[in-house]
Amino acid sequence: MKLVFLNRYFYPDHSATSQMLSELAFSLSSQGRAVHVVTSRQRYDAPTVRLPAHEVVQGVTVHRVWTTRFGRFNLAGRALDYLTFYISAALALAWIARRGDVVIAKTDPPMMSVVAGPIARLKGARLVNWLQDIFPELAQATGLGSGAVSGTVYGIMRWVRNRSLMAAAMNVALGTLMAERLAGFGVVPGKIRVIPNWADGDVIYPVAHEANALRRDWGLADAFVVGYSGNLGRAHEYETFLDAIALVEASPDAANIVWLFIGGGALYLQFEAEVARRGLRSVQFRPYQPRERLAESLSAADVHLVSLRPELEGLVVPSKYYGIAAAGRPAIFVGDSDGEIARSLAANHTGVTVPLGDGAALAGTVAGLASQSEEVRRMGQRARAAFERDFARDKAMARWAGLLDEVASR
Repeated sequence: MKLVFLNRYFYPDHSATSQMLSELAFSLSSQGRAVHVVTSRQRYDAPTVRLPAHEVVQGVTVHRVWTTRFGRFNLAGRALDYLTFYISAALALAWIARRGDVVIAKTDPPMMSVVAGPIARLKGARLVNWLQDIFPELAQATGLGSGAVSGTVYGIMRWVRNRSLMAAAMNVALGTLMAERLAGFGVVPGKIRVIPNWADGDVIYPVAHEANALRRDWGLADAFVVGYSGNLGRAHEYETFLDAIALVEASPDAANIVWLFIGGGALYLQFEAEVARRGLRSVQFRPYQPRERLAESLSAADVHLVSLRPELEGLVVPSKYYGIAAAGRPAIFVGDSDGEIARSLAANHTGVTVPLGDGAALAGTVAGLASQSEEVRRMGQRARAAFERDFARDKAMARWAGLLDEVASR
């Protein structure tokens, strides 16, 4: 039996979906399983790089197929990149898959299950969908397409997508709200499993402030630091941050609070420009940090911000939270109080939720936490304990191995 993964990016690419897939594929291969990956020859973080068509990496057989290379900044070009990957990956899967194999389709490009499902059935293989997000609902919620024609197209996409999910052997959701969405599409409960994404607790771990070289280099030694690490994109919103920063800066009791933003994304430059336009002085911007410095960069903050627009709950889960918990830091979630991350914070007493758009509530929460250093420390300890119980890499690997064995035995 082979395990055949489908995703547009794989090692050595460093994008989020690639890292999750790479860690799982290498773990399964280390257990003596035959693991194949069908992917593109590109890297998300270096689109001009052309990777070899075939190689074996840590026991994983990698099949890199041809696609166009217009990149993510041109909508029409991105659609053509998707289309050529669908065609090339379908041909590769038809060549590789055999009866009894398990095909695991991720969601980059979107709706990969629609392409992979018929080929898996034709070849006698079983399909598992690994849903990082739910398309086309995510596209609609973030404003991609409007009007009667787009509505009709999205309606057809949903119908085809739902049939592919219902026909699969299993569908893996990242959280309970996403699982509820799948059930609402008509997928029977026995074909839905929740396995959250994860972080590597050996790479990301709590680093005390006095031992943190990045915190020292960035001039944060005596500050209470509110961090935001990772992508700031269309699923998020930054007006709440701006309002809160301005209110905190206006308070005479909050002179030692620093807002630290590390990363990038579709809205990052806009946010940075707006900070400059408003003359906000307490904000630092830093680039993405290499993997070997993630423990220091995430531990540089005393508390982290996580945000998600409420209408996107159940369509995507902010994966940055797992690294925050691994670093032993509490979080302030800006969004729906009944959202996936909000539920986890409340259940584990590892953070606070404030409504999206309520800058005053966020400012008050930050000021309150800045005056409760011992409670912040305890919340961080509980966050690391929750991480080790629910979101650690070895726990996720064991869940995935058990699931794939279950699917293969049916």
